[in-house]
Amino acid sequence: MTSSLDGVRFSVLDRSRTREGEGGSEALRATVRLAQEVEALGYHRFWVSEHHGVPGVAGSAPTVLAAAVAAATSTIRVGTGGVMLPNHRPLLVAEAFGVLEALFPGRIDMGLGRSVGFTDGVRRALGRDKDDAGRFAEQLAELLGWFTGTQTAYPGVHARPAEGLRVPPFVLATGEGATTAAEAGLPLVIGDLRGRERMLAAVDAYRAAFRPSAWTEEPYVVVSGTVAVAGTEEEARRLLAPEAWSAAWSRTRGDFPPLAPVERIAESSMTEKQRGLFEAGLTGHVHGTEEQVAAELERVVKETGAREVLVTTSTHDRAALLDSYRRLARVAGLTSANDGTST
Repeated sequence: MTSSLDGVRFSVLDRSRTREGEGGSEALRATVRLAQEVEALGYHRFWVSEHHGVPGVAGSAPTVLAAAVAAATSTIRVGTGGVMLPNHRPLLVAEAFGVLEALFPGRIDMGLGRSVGFTDGVRRALGRDKDDAGRFAEQLAELLGWFTGTQTAYPGVHARPAEGLRVPPFVLATGEGATTAAEAGLPLVIGDLRGRERMLAAVDAYRAAFRPSAWTEEPYVVVSGTVAVAGTEEEARRLLAPEAWSAAWSRTRGDFPPLAPVERIAESSMTEKQRGLFEAGLTGHVHGTEEQVAAELERVVKETGAREVLVTTSTHDRAALLDSYRRLARVAGLTSANDGTST
């Protein structure tokens, strides 16, 4: 029997979440190890993220971390999910990805987002404000122009070694950002899987407005979200608890903490508000046994027409996380060797 997952790519986005009792060095090295492990499982690409001033996240410089990941792997595509373009000058972004592509030809992806720092203090430190997100389309056009040699804002200036290189760009977005991806003719990465109706509306709008470009001839949708697979549904649900508790804590205490062990979370005394946020954080994700996850992912892929699933799962127990990725690889029918093909 043919599965609707046949031909669908599966990829991983890791945010370098820290765990209680460890620092950034351990989290970053664990990200590199995870990339090696999922490469062996046959995942298509491995992306890293950009977060500034977040205590529970070590990944603040995605192009630097992507270089370490690419150096430690050999076939899996490596990129960013994403570089937040409003935080950077497009020339510097082009130069960074140009260097990556020159060092690791044919393996680099350029995932781009439109968010700015999540607090006023971080935005001030970055020299940005909320309004800068509104310039995303303009910055995106300039960035792509540095690669094609067609930017006109700075006559006589060239991005070296980026100019002439082809680094596949992706837009991470919902709503207005999905429209930007369509008008630029770029692949769209959209999540999370919990906001299904909003996601479907954005995907429909993206397809309707898509304009073929030199980068992408037809719409390409990547759906992104948390996927947890275990031997039982309850075990899979336990994998979700550390991230759910971290989010609940941050929304009530204003501090995004490292991931805690499930056992300590179970013993924690929660306020009524925290309990409600924690329970909400456990719902809506794709989780369960291999059979349950396969059925749910088939439904998501059928509804969205997605050609790729980007998994962003975080949990305290790294061995359990790797087991989840192993099980998901079986669900997806991945091979043990990644072919490194583009886009």
